[in-house]
Amino acid sequence: MDKLHINQLVGSIQFELLPKLRIKSVNPHDPIQVSYIPNPWNLVGAGNYAAVFYHPNYPNLVVKIYAPGRPGFEEEVEVYQRLGSHPAFSDCFYAKDGFLVLRRLYGTTLYDCMNLGIPIPRKVIQDIDKALDYARDRGLFPHDIHGRNVMMHEGRGLVVDISDFLDEEECSKWENLKKAYYLLYRPLISPLRLKVPYGVLDVVRKSYRAAGKFKTRCEKLLTMFKREQKQNRGVR
Repeated sequence: MDKLHINQLVGSIQFELLPKLRIKSVNPHDPIQVSYIPNPWNLVGAGNYAAVFYHPNYPNLVVKIYAPGRPGFEEEVEVYQRLGSHPAFSDCFYAKDGFLVLRRLYGTTLYDCMNLGIPIPRKVIQDIDKALDYARDRGLFPHDIHGRNVMMHEGRGLVVDISDFLDEEECSKWENLKKAYYLLYRPLISPLRLKVPYGVLDVVRKSYRAAGKFKTRCEKLLTMFKREQKQNRGVR
């Protein structure tokens, strides 16, 4: 990416977007609120801590801006530094003062693909698997990978959100999504080209989440039980 092109966009962000933009985070568990965007900027999407915008003169770039008082900026910068360049991830061209300039990823989320009836080839899942292995090889911990955070573009898989890749806590969301893909999507949904309503997708997602939490609780109880048994044997 041309450095002059990036510098021009950064200037527009600093002098045109940031002084007039109005965003705030009311609840860390809800998407941030965007109340005003100066022309000609447009909103791409909003997460719990940050929002993403683009300028029509720079269609292949986006700027991710963190809401005041919300954490995660420094961690995300570090993740991009570790990742380097990989086709399944975005590239970070500039990061300072709470915003990042990133390569824009085009595509349709897997969540939307299932709702719209767009076929998801196995290659997409394999691409994402390889990308996550690539991240692990660089000392990262793929986290919060679900249907809204991965996309398909021209038959290839992309990972959209890497902001939590420093979180070492075990996360099974991607494995759960793959199970749903191979057990439900490929044998049942894909052959019939069914369009799955968002409500049904949410039920499936919540069911896997509940099952995962139940499994974690059982494992913790089993660990506690084994520990108490050892302690009791030690007392005897």
